[in-house]
Amino acid sequence: MLQATLSSEDAFIRYEAVRARFPHLPTCKSDLSTIASISSLSDITEQFDAFVFDAFGVLNVGDSAITGACDRINFLRNKGKRLFVLTNAASYRFSKVVEKFEKLGFSFLDSELVSSRAVCEMHLGQSGIEGVWGVVAPKDFSPGELSVPCFSLTDDPAGYEQADAFLILSSESWTNDRQELLVASLAMKTRPVIVANPDLVAPREIGLSIEPGYYAHDLMDRVPGLSVAFHGKPFASVYDEVERRLHGIVPRNRIVMMGDSLHTDIWGGRVRGWGSVLVTEHGFLRGQDPLEAIRVSGIVPDFIVPSI
Repeated sequence: MLQATLSSEDAFIRYEAVRARFPHLPTCKSDLSTIASISSLSDITEQFDAFVFDAFGVLNVGDSAITGACDRINFLRNKGKRLFVLTNAASYRFSKVVEKFEKLGFSFLDSELVSSRAVCEMHLGQSGIEGVWGVVAPKDFSPGELSVPCFSLTDDPAGYEQADAFLILSSESWTNDRQELLVASLAMKTRPVIVANPDLVAPREIGLSIEPGYYAHDLMDRVPGLSVAFHGKPFASVYDEVERRLHGIVPRNRIVMMGDSLHTDIWGGRVRGWGSVLVTEHGFLRGQDPLEAIRVSGIVPDFIVPSI
């Protein structure tokens, strides 16, 4: 039985269990002496030209902006830095992503917001998959939002058999019963699965919520040979999009990723050759010993900061 929530300790264990499915990260020693502890991003302002932020646990927790985050963004903007938000939240259409950050009080340009869902949508038409998509969708999803023929998966078993491929956008309305229907359908006839949010969990006001990546890895565990493609940290397509928007004028070693998760934010940044900053106070590792998590995982950020 899948759980509605996970503790951060259990989520860490699950990330470790599925990490072989992530982009290759060169093995390194867990040398904690290489990590610099900083008080805020102002300490490293001159080392980087482009700052890329995770959202949950870095800029906001649930529907609330983290204290001081808006001021820090404005400080970096006034210093002439390039700014991006790179979010794995895939429940929202892009217009809703823009609206969300406006409500939180941030002044990001549309071109500074990179969502895994938007990048995933760019690739749907290039997937070579013909036919209709069954979508694990949020409750207000409309098939007209996507450029491919699709429908929302519900409690009706017939829908799962009609789909030629599956797209996992959101866990908002997903249930254990629906997951079992999807597993059974794929076990009977394998079809491609694309995932627009690789996160296993996300920090909310009340704890960690189960996210699409958790369900995707459950499918991979239970359906041998299943073809699954991920868009979102730590997978390549979203980093490609950030670098595309930088037009090649910022070297990778002058780009830095800020995030609260070792297995998505820091992993992806390291694979890409970007700098990395682990934020510890608000998100995935809140209440844990971040140095112990780094030692166990071997995923070593360049910097640690309580809050940006």
